[in-house]
Amino acid sequence: MNQIEGIHPLRPSTLCLHAGTYLDKPTGGACSPVFTSTAYAFPNPANQNIYPRYFNTPNQQVIASKLAALEKGEAAVVFGSGMAAISTLLLAHLKPGDHAIFQNDLYGGTVQFITQELTRLGMEVSWGANAADFAAAVRPETRVIYVESPSNPLLHCVDLVAVAALGERHRVLTVIDNTFATPINQNPLTLGMDAVIHSATKYLNGHSDVNAGIVVASAEIVRRVTASAVNFGGMLGAHACAQLERGLKTLALRVQRHNENGLALAQFLQAHPAVARVNYPGLPTHPDHALAARQMHGFGGMLSFELRQPGQVDRLLTRLRIVMPALSLGGVESLVCVPSRTSHRTLSPAERQRAGISDGLVRVSVGIEDEADLREDFTQALATD
Repeated sequence: MNQIEGIHPLRPSTLCLHAGTYLDKPTGGACSPVFTSTAYAFPNPANQNIYPRYFNTPNQQVIASKLAALEKGEAAVVFGSGMAAISTLLLAHLKPGDHAIFQNDLYGGTVQFITQELTRLGMEVSWGANAADFAAAVRPETRVIYVESPSNPLLHCVDLVAVAALGERHRVLTVIDNTFATPINQNPLTLGMDAVIHSATKYLNGHSDVNAGIVVASAEIVRRVTASAVNFGGMLGAHACAQLERGLKTLALRVQRHNENGLALAQFLQAHPAVARVNYPGLPTHPDHALAARQMHGFGGMLSFELRQPGQVDRLLTRLRIVMPALSLGGVESLVCVPSRTSHRTLSPAERQRAGISDGLVRVSVGIEDEADLREDFTQALATD
């Protein structure tokens, strides 16, 4: 299946294009064919029961191979959404009575799953901000430490080497949501983390037209996750896999532009009088800047900022002309949203306060437009006239 098997090491831009590609021998086509079938012959040369819900069709395997190569993992499994990946991994490793530790400021959907589903099923949870907090929370029944770095939407960064060491010391599975960083900007498995999750809906696809999720880890962890996934049924169909593969081919190029535009816009907003604070790990003023510089290869296209006057949020949204107020992130177009009303809307006011999500917080997914046009759009949208 892999056209480049045995040729190592290859760099990320090359892996984006060639890793995992299904070579169609009869035609020699440059692109993986789309296998639309839901019925595959048995017996077959591989002695496999091939079926979409078993996560082993050719198009699913193409994505898994490409992401495993990019994240430097042994194996991967592709899902129908980021939440399918998150929930399946957690449920595959937790049972009633087990304990898990989570970072305070996670994606709102993840927090909702933890507080509404894991606790209902009898799992116990603790929260923390950093490796020291996680270490203080470890119990004999702790099974998972779960982080998100940079985090959504405050762009906090966690010391992944320290978290990985903590997990190894206590034999606890360490998991990171690497969606904001992408495999281009950060490779947590090389820092000692056990499993990496992506909402592939975002940067991996990059064009705002596919929902998908990924788990990358050792072959043993992926086997365990896949065994649960088969029962839960959260697979990704062939056509969506093909779209995702196409998006992945330009991931390295897109992320380079996201990095450049993200830093430029963060610097611009930091100097704007209407902005109280900018959250972007590429700024030297960010509290986690030194850590991010140590464990990341680039700082990404995600940032958030606090308006000095929270009541001006709606005015900002209605005045933007190029940047689109919309849900989601990671596409080629620049998007903004208000986390208190979108990603963290289902949380209670107390939960949002604990997570640092204020009404004046605006999250920006910086796209690949011309940097000057983005600055000009925010200039006119933030103007007080």
